[in-house]
Amino acid sequence: MRSPEVQRARQSLAPYARPAVAVDLVVLTLVEGALHVLLIRRGEPPFEGKLALPGGILRVGDGEEDQGEDLDVAAVRELHEETGLESRDVLLEQFATFGRPGRDPRMRVVSVAYYALVRPELARRVRAGGDAAEARWEAVERLDASTLAFDHEDILRVALARMREKLDTSSLAFSLVPERFSIPELRAVFSAVKGEPQDPGNFRRKVKRLIEDGVLEAAPGVRRTASKPAALYRFRAASPAAPTRGRKGGTHPA
Repeated sequence: MRSPEVQRARQSLAPYARPAVAVDLVVLTLVEGALHVLLIRRGEPPFEGKLALPGGILRVGDGEEDQGEDLDVAAVRELHEETGLESRDVLLEQFATFGRPGRDPRMRVVSVAYYALVRPELARRVRAGGDAAEARWEAVERLDASTLAFDHEDILRVALARMREKLDTSSLAFSLVPERFSIPELRAVFSAVKGEPQDPGNFRRKVKRLIEDGVLEAAPGVRRTASKPAALYRFRAASPAAPTRGRKGGTHPA
């Protein structure tokens, strides 16, 4: 039962219009060494038939007792509904908020954006769901992002910029390689995200430092290649830098 104080406080908000809140997902993986983003083809207006990022509207309750779902819960729900992926399959982090008036022709909609990083071996699990007519991976470097629905070109651009900023100081790269990976596979992630080739010698020295710091360790087996077999590595589970699948949250600058 609502207290008189809460009822009066709610009345003080009555003059203010209530925008809808959405969550949008930048789902990324590596395919043959190239960074790919997951796009859905919209099956409903507005922008019916256009490619867009997966996402949807936050479910809001009707008052004090039921205020609806948490943003992170909404992101996980939309991820599963529109792509078939589970939160345990991805590294999910909030990275920015987009609220420009007119970004959605239906009404004022503020979007909280997340990136979801998918290991290559899990990317094939993707399937279209919800109101999406199709879901497919598109190479970022070949994508004409200006054709995307809403302001999803801006969302994708900011997501890539945030990832480039964090790549050298976080575990993001390790969410885009198999659990056991070779040095060339890890170098391919850095090259793809940064948009430029990484020098093999310098990168091997980077990996050596990660091993010395206890972040990486040798893994059993080898990766067969056209030349000689490549040694495999993995994240140490006890390392504080180890990625956590399904981790959510983060900063959200306006």
